[in-house]
Amino acid sequence: MVEAGTVAKVTMSSETQKLIVVTGASTGMGASAARELARQGFHVLAGVRRDRDADAIRSAGVEPVILDITKPEQVEALAARVADDPRVLHALVNNAGIQVNAPVEALPMAQWRWVFEVNLFGHIAVTQALLPALLRSKGRVINISSVGGKLAMPTYGAYAGAKFALEAVSDSLRREVAPLGVQVVVVEPGGVRTEMAARGIATANQLAAQMTPEQDERYGSLVQAINTLMASGTASGVTADAAARVIAKAVTTRRPRARYTIGRDAALLTRLARVLSDRTLDRVSAANLRRHYPKGATA
Repeated sequence: MVEAGTVAKVTMSSETQKLIVVTGASTGMGASAARELARQGFHVLAGVRRDRDADAIRSAGVEPVILDITKPEQVEALAARVADDPRVLHALVNNAGIQVNAPVEALPMAQWRWVFEVNLFGHIAVTQALLPALLRSKGRVINISSVGGKLAMPTYGAYAGAKFALEAVSDSLRREVAPLGVQVVVVEPGGVRTEMAARGIATANQLAAQMTPEQDERYGSLVQAINTLMASGTASGVTADAAARVIAKAVTTRRPRARYTIGRDAALLTRLARVLSDRTLDRVSAANLRRHYPKGATA
């Protein structure tokens, strides 16, 4: 495996002039995006956290690099790897992320901080490290947000909070670097058929098991309903390959939009969030969730 900090031998051609960094490329949208962008002729540095994930994704045009975006030394090694490469950096795709669902009252503060560390601060760290290269190439930053960056469901406080913050950071960064020739694009997926939802449900169940009896009485049925809704939304969502094509469009379109959605659910929900009042959104959310409660439970 080629690790960050080691430059692979490069055969220069019209199709190998540009690099793309994709974080969180072990599975799901990140892995599919890395392969799609390689198919379109880019050389992709695919950030993975384990050697076995590197072995799985390595292919023509996809070079795995060990990258945990919360570890400064690995972020610095990635920046050095990019700086030492003769190819220009065309884009950074900030895709890494975790899903942690629990009621605000019941989620330990350490978990709150970890969600923000991975879903927000890690992206900022990678962006800061690679911005000098992107400024030189007049490249672009693609931040993978979520429909949860526009609409926060119950138990999504930490996850949606970090995504809302990522949306705000993206707006600020876009306005800072647009005059310098760098484009910033946000991609907002809805339901996508990846392993992330299953991991999120497992984490939600682990956290629910740690709730006090009083908290379980208040929120136990809600957590079950959210898990059922999450599983249903994922099962009916788009494939990771379909999501990857939207990400690739954000990377390659000459004049990209500031935001793209993935899936009809994301397009609908982001539109509703713009036009409906908060109280109306509360009622819509409650009605949608009610049918997923366990039998006999009250919403």
